[in-house]
Formats: sequence, C-alpha cells, structure tokens
Amino acid sequence: MKRRELREHIFELLFRVEFNDREEMPQQMQLFFESLPELSQEDQIYMQKKYEQIMDKLPEIDRLLGETAEGWKVSRMGKTELTILRLAVYEMTFDADVPVGVAVNEAVELSKKFGGDGSPAFVNGILGKIGKTKAAETEAAE
Repeated sequence: MKRRELREHIFELLFRVEFNDREEMPQQMQLFFESLPELSQEDQIYMQKKYEQIMDKLPEIDRLLGETAEGWKVSRMGKTELTILRLAVYEMTFDADVPVGVAVNEAVELSKKFGGDGSPAFVNGILGKIGKTKAAETEAAE
C-alpha cells in the first residue's frame, strides 16, 4: 500500500479516538483492520506503530497546536481538522522520514477530502506557522 493510502487510514484510525475511550481503542483498531481485507500484515504493523507513537506524543502535539492556532483552543477545533493537524504535526516534529513539506501537503489533501470548505486554508495556515518555526529552530541549531 502506498504511503498516501496508509496516511489516510491512520487518519481514519486516529479520528476514532474522538468518539471512543482509550480503553476501547484496541478493539476499535481490530475492527478497523478487519474492515480492510487488502491490508498486509506489514502495513497493519506500520499503521498500529504510527498510531501508538502519535498517541504517546498527543499532549505535546496538542500543546503546540494550542500555542500556534491563535484564537483557537484545541477543544474548539473541528474533529476532522484536529485529527489531520495531529497527524501532520507528528510527522513534521517527530518523524524524520517525512519531510515537512510533504507532511503539510498531505494534510491539506486530507482536509480537501474529509474536511469542510475552509478546512484546507485552516490546516495550511496552522501548519505553515509550525513549519516556519521549525525551520527557524533548525537554522539556529546549525
């Protein structure tokens, strides 16, 4: 399965967090994987690992989103946009295999597919700010 498809499935899995307790998520994950008969064991392991890594970093991700999204509390963001942003911020901040530009572009594409009319601009705006901050931090470290 291609990375874009895997990312979309990870988004769908993360979206379930908004509607289920953490204790229910292992069962939800299993049901989700069963709904994808074409999913290889390797892809399932990749998705599960990335999901768990994102969930481990969720407090940091949400803090960064709250600091960046002026006038928006994380709790007020739409569930779709919040989930897309969480996935993208994880990739931008903690996943060295995903270039920042790719993470932003993929998030905007997800928001076009799953979000409302204003979603792509909202997602792009927040991720653009985070990307600029990340670039400035990288330059300062060099």
